[in-house]
Amino acid sequence: MIHISHLYKSFARDSVLTDFNLTVKAGETKVIIGRSGAGKSVLLKCIMGLVRPDSGSIKINGVEVTDIAEKEYNKIRMDIGLLFQGGALFDSMSVADNVAFVLNEFKNLDKKTVQKKVEEALALVGLQGVEDLNPSQLSGGMKKRVSLARILCMEPQMIFYDEPTSEVDPIMADAINNLIIDLRNKLKVTSIVVTHDMNSAFKVADSIAMVYHGQVIAEGTPDEIRHTKHPVVKQFIYGEAHGPITDDENLIFGHVK
Repeated sequence: MIHISHLYKSFARDSVLTDFNLTVKAGETKVIIGRSGAGKSVLLKCIMGLVRPDSGSIKINGVEVTDIAEKEYNKIRMDIGLLFQGGALFDSMSVADNVAFVLNEFKNLDKKTVQKKVEEALALVGLQGVEDLNPSQLSGGMKKRVSLARILCMEPQMIFYDEPTSEVDPIMADAINNLIIDLRNKLKVTSIVVTHDMNSAFKVADSIAMVYHGQVIAEGTPDEIRHTKHPVVKQFIYGEAHGPITDDENLIFGHVK
């Protein structure tokens, strides 16, 4: 579904992605882990064409997208849904209008059909009877589910989740994890999940890739990553304060050890 090879992206003097390589199979849930600033969110933006890489290749369904025109990229974007960290709902719109937004913008559908699709999408994410509420009346977890319902209305082939369990309590985080799994099983979508939450990573992933210094330094099944002997990966997944990552930052910033 997605094949990335030798990808480079820098902002000014800061290298974010450096010879980045990754493959995501059709129907797979690929979880990408790594510290803040490792390039995870930039990677999603590169795949969607929101940020163009400096060099390298990104193929989606066999189509090289790094050099195609914006009009052609828009057609590919219609098959991709992106769940933003904060949900990205319109405060001035009701839940129903938020979910229907993409349908009204890009599909020529009558009101009755739109309403049906909105109700079906909300049901898929476990929300019924909230159509007339405003985003300000929703919890953080509900906002994310409404945002996901908006994505599902377009029946995407791929869904990208950017920190889906951030800013929610552990119970809601687990509910979101279950939802990601259910959507994979029911809709057979291909998913990329960017997260710091290792409980979420181990639960939803078919495979996990660790990004460090702009590269994938380890990749494997949840069980393989959980039992890794790689010192950087091991320090990250167990949240240890001392280790090669800390020492590396001391060298970069000149901290006293």
